Amino acid sequence: MPRDIQAKLLIVDDLPENLLALEALIRGDDREVFKALSADEALSLLLQHDFALAIIDVQMPEMNGFGLAELMRGTEKTRSIPIIFVSAAGRERNYAFTGYENGAVDFLHKPLDTQAVKSKVNVFVELYRQRKAMKEQVVALEQSRREQEVLLQQLEATRGELEQAVRMRDDFMSIVAHEVRTPLNGLILETQLRKMHLARDNAAAFSLDKVRAMVERDERQIKSLIRLIEDMLDVSRIRTGKLSIRPTRFNLTALVENLLRNFQPQIAVAECSLTCMAEPAVEGLWDEFRIEQVVSNLLTNALRYGGKGPIEVRVYKTPEHACIEVQDHGIGISEENQKRIFQQFERVSSKAVASGLGLGLFISEQIVTAHGGTITVDSRLNEGALFRVCLPLQKTVLDKTAEQTQPLRDPKVVSAAIDRTKASHE
Repeated sequence: MPRDIQAKLLIVDDLPENLLALEALIRGDDREVFKALSADEALSLLLQHDFALAIIDVQMPEMNGFGLAELMRGTEKTRSIPIIFVSAAGRERNYAFTGYENGAVDFLHKPLDTQAVKSKVNVFVELYRQRKAMKEQVVALEQSRREQEVLLQQLEATRGELEQAVRMRDDFMSIVAHEVRTPLNGLILETQLRKMHLARDNAAAFSLDKVRAMVERDERQIKSLIRLIEDMLDVSRIRTGKLSIRPTRFNLTALVENLLRNFQPQIAVAECSLTCMAEPAVEGLWDEFRIEQVVSNLLTNALRYGGKGPIEVRVYKTPEHACIEVQDHGIGISEENQKRIFQQFERVSSKAVASGLGLGLFISEQIVTAHGGTITVDSRLNEGALFRVCLPLQKTVLDKTAEQTQPLRDPKVVSAAIDRTKASHE
């Protein structure tokens, strides 16, 4: 409110008694009066305070009031301060004209008219308050405008994020549907084929060898579905901090060798060779199920992107870590892609390869990180890829959860990855 604004007034006169008399005349509870006995002293005060009005005596030694006014008009901080000149000289000296030329808003002759002085000072004080209040309102309006702009930007960003989330949901469901359809189609075709044989009473189609092959094909398709569902559940567990790590002591070499035996059918289908070099006893305290999941993901990637080239697996230990390396000689990974393959839904772009949700490496990194270990990749385009997992040998893992792992990636990155995945399907 204007009445709440304290006004500062400056009076300049070389005679102390004049200053005291003028101060007594214009002082009030809503204003503060500053006094100066010279132009130099007045300039010092003018640079320190914001004055509503300056009442300046014309006739002063060294620098008169007109000289002080000229300096005030030449300074940005003081040029807009209203000036009232006061003089005891007669009207015939034409001081008033000179005063107005120097930017004065009024000129008063001594002896001063008490009521006129009070009235004029009150007017300028009120004008100052109104101007100050208006300036504060302008500042407040500008601040409000900026806040509204920020709010609008936030709303726009939120709207964009919501649209992106909906698009991500739709795209993700499209990818999931594609991935689920593949094993389901295999099972449906197998079922229809068996129904056809049964309808024709074709018992020869159900010989022991053929039934065994059917069961193996069914098992592969069912395992593919289970793996897909487990990957999605693991992402949900990571998001909610429920991906538990339950360590037990086991031999990493034995785990890898057993896993390689189980992978023989996939290796045969991929038409590649696989060799394993492992130290006999690489023991540590880790979650056996989760580490098997990591190695399985790395082997699956090697088979998928290896281009029928040889695959080498190594298991060894250093003084502080147990290490697993999976090396393929396939399409390789560019330096740019190496920075994103551990993100959700990210896969190496390849027209020849279009399966999987792109969750394996993301989940693997979360599991390894929860163990206090690292997973890295060393690769060049068309020169294969080497993935290395290093797990601490010391007893550092208790019952960690995904809350101790890295957070989920930026939704914008995930969205871009889904777009690339959709493109690879098309």
